[in-house]
Amino acid sequence: MRILFYIGHPAHYHNISHVAPMLEKEGHQILLAARNKDVVLDLLENVRLKKVIVAHTEGGEGKISKAWAIFKREFAMLKVILSFRPQLMAGTDIVITHLGKLFGIPSVIINEDDAPEVPLFAKLGMKYATCMLSPLSCNVHPYENKNITYPGYQELAYLHPNYFKPDREKIKQLFNNCERYFIIRFAKLTAHHDAGKTGITKQLAHEMINILSPQGKVYITSERELEPEFEQYRIKIHPCDMHHAMYFADLYIGDSQTMAAEAAVLGTPSIRFNDFVGRLGYLEELEHKYGLTFGIKTNEPEKLLGKVKELSLLTGLKNEWQKRKQFMLENSVDVARLWVWFFANYPQSANDLKSNPEKIQQFI
Repeated sequence: MRILFYIGHPAHYHNISHVAPMLEKEGHQILLAARNKDVVLDLLENVRLKKVIVAHTEGGEGKISKAWAIFKREFAMLKVILSFRPQLMAGTDIVITHLGKLFGIPSVIINEDDAPEVPLFAKLGMKYATCMLSPLSCNVHPYENKNITYPGYQELAYLHPNYFKPDREKIKQLFNNCERYFIIRFAKLTAHHDAGKTGITKQLAHEMINILSPQGKVYITSERELEPEFEQYRIKIHPCDMHHAMYFADLYIGDSQTMAAEAAVLGTPSIRFNDFVGRLGYLEELEHKYGLTFGIKTNEPEKLLGKVKELSLLTGLKNEWQKRKQFMLENSVDVARLWVWFFANYPQSANDLKSNPEKIQQFI
C-alpha cells in the first residue's frame, strides 16, 4: 500500500517516527510530506524514508489570511498527491481531509484534541476525515461515528519503553557532577485555537528561575523569541535528543500541552501553565487518573510558583513518578504497534474495531 504521512509540526513527525519505518519494513511504500516549520527539517535530516518538503505558509490574524494560507498549503500538497498517488493519507492537518475528499483517497486524522477546544480544526478537518484515531479520553462530538478510540496517548507512539531508550550519553553536556536540572518551555501560542490564550510571562520566568536555581541547573527551550536575559539558560541540544533531556530532568514547566504530556509519559513531573487547563481530556486523565502532571491556569501565578517550589524541594520524586508511569503503561496500548496494524490493514482494521472494540486489548 502507498501511504502518505503529512507532517505539519515537529510533534507530528514524532507521532509516526517509529510507525512509518515499521510499515516500510512490512513492504508498504511510505512518503513523508513535511512542512518546513520550526525544527521539522532538523528532525528529518537523518531519516532515510522517502520525503518531500512542502513550503511553510503562515496565516495572519484574519479569516481571509488564514484561508489563503490553507489554500496555498493544499495547492502544494496537490502536486505531491498527483505524483505519489497515495492509497491512504494520515496526519494531523485539514489539508489531507480536503484533498482526500477531492480524490477519493481515505484520510485518517491522528488526533488528541477535544473538538470543542479546536473548533476550526473540527469543522474543517474532523468533519471531512474518513476516520480518526483518538485516545479514549478525547471528546470528538459530533464526529464519534468516524472515531476509533484506544486507551493511551499519542506520545506513547514514540516514548513507550518499547521504542524509546533514554541515553545519558546523548546529553552528557547538560550534567555537572550529577547536578539536578529543570526545563522551562515557552510556547508560541499562535495557533488558531490559542487566540486569547496566555502562558508564562517574563516576570514569572524570572521568579521560577530564582526558585529553581538553588536546587539545580535551569534550562529554557522556546518556540517564541527569547529575551536577551534568558539566553544564558537556553538549552543547547539537537531536537532529536530533547526527549533524553526531558527524561533525566527533575521537573518540566511549560505553557504548551504536548511537551507536558511527553514529560508525563516519560515519568518526569510536569506542570503546564495555560488557559487550556481543565479542557483537554488526555491531560486531565494524565493528571487526575495517574498523577503524572499538574495543570495550573494563568490567573493563578502564585499557585504555579508554589507548586514549582514544592516539587523542586521534594526528594525521591523521580522514583515515585516512575511508579506512576508504570501504572499508566499497564493500562495503555502499545500505540505504535496498534497504528502499524491499523494503517497496514485499513479499512478492514477500522471495521474490525468498530464491530469488536475489545480487539484493541491485543495491543496492551
